[in-house]
Amino acid sequence: MFKTLKRVFSYAKPYGVFFALTVIFAAAGVTLSLAVPIFIGKAVDCCVGKGEVDFAGLKKTAVMLTAIVLGSTLFQWLMSLCTNKLAFLTVRDLRSDVFTKLERVPLKFIDGRTKGELTSRVINDIEIISDGLLQGFTQFFSGIITIVGTLVFMMTINIKIALAVVILTPLSFIAASKITQLSHDSYMKQSKLRGDMVSFAEEMVGSQKLVKAFVYDKRAEERFCKINSEYGKIGAKATFYSSMTNPTTRFVNGLIYAAVGLMGALGAVGYSSFIGTMSVGRLSSFLSYANQYTKPFNEISGVFSELQNAVASAQRVFDVLDEEEVPDDSGCEKLASCTGSLSFKDVCFSYTPDTELIQHFSLDVKAGQRVAIVGPTGCGKSTIINLLLRFYDIDSGAIEISGKNINTITRDSLRSSFGMVLQETWIFTGTVAENISYGLPGASREQIIEAAKAVYAHGFIKRLPKGYDTVISEDSGLSQGQKQLICIARVMLMNPPMLILDEATSSIDLRTEHRIQRAFNKLMEGKTSFIIAHRLSTIKNSDFILVMKNGNIVEQGSHSQLIAADGFYAGLYNSQFAT
Repeated sequence: MFKTLKRVFSYAKPYGVFFALTVIFAAAGVTLSLAVPIFIGKAVDCCVGKGEVDFAGLKKTAVMLTAIVLGSTLFQWLMSLCTNKLAFLTVRDLRSDVFTKLERVPLKFIDGRTKGELTSRVINDIEIISDGLLQGFTQFFSGIITIVGTLVFMMTINIKIALAVVILTPLSFIAASKITQLSHDSYMKQSKLRGDMVSFAEEMVGSQKLVKAFVYDKRAEERFCKINSEYGKIGAKATFYSSMTNPTTRFVNGLIYAAVGLMGALGAVGYSSFIGTMSVGRLSSFLSYANQYTKPFNEISGVFSELQNAVASAQRVFDVLDEEEVPDDSGCEKLASCTGSLSFKDVCFSYTPDTELIQHFSLDVKAGQRVAIVGPTGCGKSTIINLLLRFYDIDSGAIEISGKNINTITRDSLRSSFGMVLQETWIFTGTVAENISYGLPGASREQIIEAAKAVYAHGFIKRLPKGYDTVISEDSGLSQGQKQLICIARVMLMNPPMLILDEATSSIDLRTEHRIQRAFNKLMEGKTSFIIAHRLSTIKNSDFILVMKNGNIVEQGSHSQLIAADGFYAGLYNSQFAT
């Protein structure tokens, strides 16, 4: 716990000025508030005796008391302002580091976790850290200063009773620490279940069409209720333990307050020579200090649940920050020019060590050739693309582009040499023009329109409310085919030397597909192209076709050659026309 807190506080180090101001304002505010009981005691002494009210002294005391209260309020507000600033700047940097980390971790880390789980860590967990810091910082600084200040003032009034208060104080700490140990594990489990619940909810909401189509509503509700119920049980358990802290410490502090009142009363009436005599006003001041002395313990114990929750969330966030990053390639050379030639040399790769996928795969592709990759689902077609772009690194062997090993080339320059259209479309929130120019931000409007016309997207774009300036997103009402056309226009605009088309026309009707194929034929002139397709009729004109099965090439050649061979490819092709 302390190691995690120390790491969180390291993010606050650059904003030490707010930390210093928080301490200064807290000291000033608490010191003024501690002076209040002194003046209350003086006011009491001014009107204790019958017919002996000192109105002049009482008026003077009231004026001083008003000024002190106003000053204390001002400093408390300034302290809260600095604390908020410190906490918000701290979590801002933490959130930025987590997002940056997600951009640098290997793709297998992202693939191995749900989007909702990662989103929960970036948003919800860091928000919980922020709340814990805000409450913890404010009450920690003011509480410590209040404890020290009241102790000093109590000793100036009666050192013997003050020592008795100090001796009894550890009882509050013992009670709070025991309860804290019990609540920590529960909050860790609660944080994990929170991530699971957010992930499941995001998955179900984002796939509502499938949920409705397969009548999965009831089962989804049951699964969610099960997670929610478990979350509620763990949350109730954690809250129970943490909520026990405050009443327990209040009970102990009540005993301390009663002991102080009894001892002070004995001194006020002169029954205890050991305690010494005290005026009624001084006893009143001492009781106020005793109450102020125990109050910070109550407040600090009251936010233990928030601190425990914040620590549990911080540990989940730091788990992401501690993940291994993709190795830095700043020492690699940039791929200045790309001829389009490419070769796989005895490449072996598996996503997991216990499941073999691609074994001893070799391939030579000349510049400008069109290579189609076909095969049943799970045979490794998309994996080849992942290896080409270094989304995953190979286990052994080598991949060369233009005669250079891709491990010696910077990832940015490597990926910039490819234009990729995937089966899954991706549209971000922005204008149509911004979406098309995503890979070429400096493109002119004329270039954007020309690319859209080339893929037959210009017509439907012009029918949008604001044309190319219409703001769109994944949920903006565009059809899957229209979103795919925008993604294809994005690559058309980049005009890269190599292309990857992974089921690029799967969401487009046959008429539009024929038009797009003509556009692709124009785009692919002189470029090395990799085409992954399930509709084998779309890759007849490829220079050669790689037929994959179980991660290996089982056949290769032109369409006519493979049909004549009457092998695995011929079976796949003919099966599409079987009745």
